[in-house]
Order: sequence, then C-alpha cells, then structure tokens
Amino acid sequence: MSGSMQAYPRWLRGLLLAPGLLALAVTFILPLIWLGRISVLPRSGDGVTLPGFTLQAYQHVLGDGFYWWVLWKTVWLGVLTAALAVPMAFPIALFLARTTTRWRGVLAALAIAPLLTSTVIRTYGWMVILGRHGMINDMLLWSGFLATPVRLDNGTLATVIALTEILMPYAIISILSNLGRLNMEIEQAAALLGATPVQVFRRVVLPLVLPGLMTAALLVFVLAISSLVTPQLMGGGRVFVLATEIFNETTVTLNWQVAGALSILLLLLFGGVISVYQRILSRMEERF
Repeated sequence: MSGSMQAYPRWLRGLLLAPGLLALAVTFILPLIWLGRISVLPRSGDGVTLPGFTLQAYQHVLGDGFYWWVLWKTVWLGVLTAALAVPMAFPIALFLARTTTRWRGVLAALAIAPLLTSTVIRTYGWMVILGRHGMINDMLLWSGFLATPVRLDNGTLATVIALTEILMPYAIISILSNLGRLNMEIEQAAALLGATPVQVFRRVVLPLVLPGLMTAALLVFVLAISSLVTPQLMGGGRVFVLATEIFNETTVTLNWQVAGALSILLLLLFGGVISVYQRILSRMEERF
C-alpha cells in the first residue's frame, strides 16, 4: 500500500491530503490560535477586554494554589477512572474477540450500545441510582445493612462511578481493535511447554495486549479529564476539575482570559500525557 501511494505524483498526494488538512485547520488550529490570543489580551477592572498583550491570566492561574489543586484533582480523576474502566473492559473485549457463538455481533453491539445514549441521560440515570432514595439505598435499606439512607451522589465517588461506566465502551472498542496480535496457538505452545495459566497470562498474553491496554487507558484518561457534564452533575458543585472551571469562567465570571489560560493548560496536559505514553510504549516494545 505504501509503495502504491509513493507511485502517485507529489502534487496529487498533496491534493488528496488538502481536504483533511483544511478541515483540521478550520476546526482545530484556528480555534486554538484564537483561544491563545484571547488568553493574552488585557482585561480592565470592569471586565472589558482591551487590545494589547499580557500574561496576567497565566500569572493568575499559575500563582493561585486553588488551580494547582484543581489540576491535581483532574489528573487523579482521570487516572482513577482509567484504572477502573480498563481492567473491567479487558475481559469483555477478550470474550468478544474469542467467542464463536453466532450471537457475537449482537453481543458486540450490546457492549457498545451505551454510546448510542446521550452522556447527559446516562449521568442523570446514575444520579437516580446513587441518590438518597435511589436503587442502591433502597436495596441496602431493604436488606438491613442501613437504617437510614446515605448520600452516595454529589461527590468524587459518584463522579468516578459514572465516568467509569460511561467511558467503558470506548475502552472495549480500543482493546478489541488491538487484540489481533493475540494468537491462541502461542498460548497453547506455552502451556504445552509446562507454563501454568498464570504464567501464560503474565508472560504471553499480557505483553501482547499491553499496548492495547495502554491505548485504552490513554483514551479513557483523556476523555475523563476533559469531561464536563458528568463532574458538573454528579459532583453537585463539589467536584472541581479543569473542565468545570473553564465552564464557570466563561459563563459565570465571564473571564475569558482565565478560561483561555486554563484551556491552554489542559491542552499542555494532553500533550504531556501523550508524550509520556509514547515513551513508555516504545520502551515496552523494545523490552518485549
């Protein structure tokens, strides 16, 4: 395929790439430039944006301990969500990849069916389930484990639970697309050579599927730290992440300079995480 592409003239290859590059420039690069420009514009005392250049918004963000705490909270929420979603998605993806039943297509559709429902609706569903008079509290009261209902919503725990369920289909799709490297004949050969099931999983299966697991973890992490609706609704105003702060700065305080600086900070966080991911993945491929 690569040889056939190189057979085309350079101008034709550039012409084929032009629509995609134009769409990327219009939908990503130009808005990013505009966002960076907004973040460095001066702002008067009454909130009016003035012409010029200043780093006051970045000084305000980087000099305030609250925003550092929000950054830490955002990273921790993404890591915890990925750490829960990927291990639960892996058995489902492995089953879908190896099952020979005629219902395989239906099962795969059911695994990713939640993506057909709006994130807002699914979040509201979790608010009902975890509420004081929700399903879980009713079951605990009925079984006698609780005498009075407890508040399970409006906090970090509820946000992580909802994000884990909402983002699991993405992890399943990502892992499933990377299971082509896993060959059952290699596992059978290891078992015939005397390896136990645990050793087969640790020395054969895990090294082969680890890149897929890391890709799924990266995807879930990025989606979790950029999520707005679920932390806003499930947190009940007590879960502060970068996305919610950007939303508040643009809609409540109308401080677009700080919102732009926080957005650039979130983008740099994306870039840093992806850079670390690439380094770890290359070292793992060299090792295994």
